[in-house]
Amino acid sequence: MTLSINRRNLLAAFGAGTGIGLAPAAIAAPSLKTAAFRHGVASGDPAADGAVIWTRATIAEGASGDVPLDWHVASAENGKPLKSGKITATAAADHTAKIEVSGLSPATEFWYWFRTADGTTSPKGRFRTLPVGKTDKIVIALASCQLYPGGFFNAYADMATQERLDAVLHLGDYIYEYGADGYGADVGRKIGRVPDPAHEIVTLSDYRRRHAQVKADAQMQAAHARAAFICVWDDHETANDAWIGGAENHDPAKEGDWRARKAAALQAYFEWMPIRAPKQGSDPAAIYRSFEFGDLATLAMVETRLLARSEQIASKGAAPDAAQVQAMLAARQDTSREMLGADQFAWLKGTFAASVKAGKPWQLLGNQVVMARVPGPDLRAALGDEKFEAMLGKMPEAYRGMIAASQAAFKAGLPFNLDAWDGYPPARERLYAMLREVGANPLAFAGDSHAAWANDLHDDSGARIGSEFGATAITSPSYGSLLPGLGQILAAQSPEVAFCDQDAKGYTMVTITPDAAIADFVTVSTVYAPQFTRGTAARYEARKGAALKALG
Repeated sequence: MTLSINRRNLLAAFGAGTGIGLAPAAIAAPSLKTAAFRHGVASGDPAADGAVIWTRATIAEGASGDVPLDWHVASAENGKPLKSGKITATAAADHTAKIEVSGLSPATEFWYWFRTADGTTSPKGRFRTLPVGKTDKIVIALASCQLYPGGFFNAYADMATQERLDAVLHLGDYIYEYGADGYGADVGRKIGRVPDPAHEIVTLSDYRRRHAQVKADAQMQAAHARAAFICVWDDHETANDAWIGGAENHDPAKEGDWRARKAAALQAYFEWMPIRAPKQGSDPAAIYRSFEFGDLATLAMVETRLLARSEQIASKGAAPDAAQVQAMLAARQDTSREMLGADQFAWLKGTFAASVKAGKPWQLLGNQVVMARVPGPDLRAALGDEKFEAMLGKMPEAYRGMIAASQAAFKAGLPFNLDAWDGYPPARERLYAMLREVGANPLAFAGDSHAAWANDLHDDSGARIGSEFGATAITSPSYGSLLPGLGQILAAQSPEVAFCDQDAKGYTMVTITPDAAIADFVTVSTVYAPQFTRGTAARYEARKGAALKALG
């Protein structure tokens, strides 16, 4: 995040849920006598003829060895299997198992399940294969940032009830690395959602246990059972503010070699997520891939964290002086700083060029971080002197200096978030130039920010490039915890931001037709209890060559 003010530090005091008054939830200890499916089922990476299906076999305490499984796919919940096979949940893969199912019909919903040798059957899940040829509509959900101790996954409970859902795009931060005394821990203790393991995760065993905790959540399982997930990691699947050579939240002196930690994190990710495994001998960070939705859209999922990203620009200390701010502004314009890297950039160009040549009206970009220009807010101008001083007066003393430093830096020209594309403007311009060159009609999707966004994207000359929809957090604290209404201030002061909600939790539902893409910014009334009310913060429509339009 901008300067030395990051979500972990700044929101810690405001993610504590002061006054929510919730008692810890009781958690029953399981009693296992045979292999069971404690983590449900999941599907992902759908294709026109199939998808990846996943499960995990939980074995009895003290047991060991591999677990043979049968898998089945049917065209109805209680239908006769159309496809079946055998797979082994190996001890080497933490008893997870996944198979790429193929040979199915396009644009069709299928049900799947697993079974042990002694007849124990998993829950059933469903996925929809991708369409081929003429396609009138697709419906996808955008999700990100699900801090387990931060609250209940009510957004997923709502998502699981949706009548039409072709796929879920998970844009990162599926797990967080912090321990029981870290980010969001106070809320977690109050609602019975304490991280496991209790320490910050570093080893393969640690990352596996954290994935297992998230997958054991009933609301998470319901969403995975509802539709195929198309996933990409962001930073917290390894460590906060990760880049190619390290992370803000990685200390080699205490936590060892970054490459070893990253390798452990990625191994656990590929074991526990319904994503195709990397090709033999390839860089496991190269998870960029594309999906074709008939003649309607091409979705390119890019990787902007571990493959090529240059280190983030950050200040030295909480209150940088004017000279340091100017040095940061100069560093921001360094043309050598990367987000995608040459190989991924060339792949993306070829993918979108082929999509345009095929006559598809939409080129969708699944990307972790916000792409739009978002200037740092002038809070005093927005609030007035009296309200601004009152806001500072309510903050812990340690944070007042941070806010003052950020305001001075923002006035000098630093953007709101240097960890987003705003920290890499030349790389963004290279991307925009390529999109213009191939004639793309891009619609970008973003997670990471714990806020909902509807943004118009422009290049340095002011020419419109496309649109962006961002998903708020499933549970993770937002800057709205610090300053309710901050999203409205950002939208009022940012030429590219049509809508921003920094307050609510939820997800974004996107309906795409040949002529328009409509985003419904779905909210849940609370994440501090599993009972909630569904709402919609806003609806926005994107059309080719036109500014975003608010609906209703």
